[in-house]
Amino acid sequence: MSDSDSVKTKSSTSSIPLWSLLFLILLLGVAVFGENGVLRAMQAKTQSAALAEDIRRLEEENAALRREIEALRSDRKYLEGIARKDLGMVKDDELVYQFPAEEKKGLPAASPPVSSP
Repeated sequence: MSDSDSVKTKSSTSSIPLWSLLFLILLLGVAVFGENGVLRAMQAKTQSAALAEDIRRLEEENAALRREIEALRSDRKYLEGIARKDLGMVKDDELVYQFPAEEKKGLPAASPPVSSP
């Protein structure tokens, strides 16, 4: 009986590590590739960093816009500069000189029309 018991013990112990190995492989696969696995956590961390950078950039842009709003409300010189630059406004006692646009280099200048006899 000791020979048959030793044979049964060997076969039963050899199948246990195989099942446990398969279970560990399955568990590892779920831990790495699952819905809440390691890869998803790394993607979430990358996405979080990108969103944090977007938030920082938008906060800077909002601060600049708030400064511009405050300048438009309180700084008359800034408001005048905007009116002159964007709207082309001038004061009543100013003269405006307009010059023709410069011609591009390499192109001949337009000559006055020649009248034929």
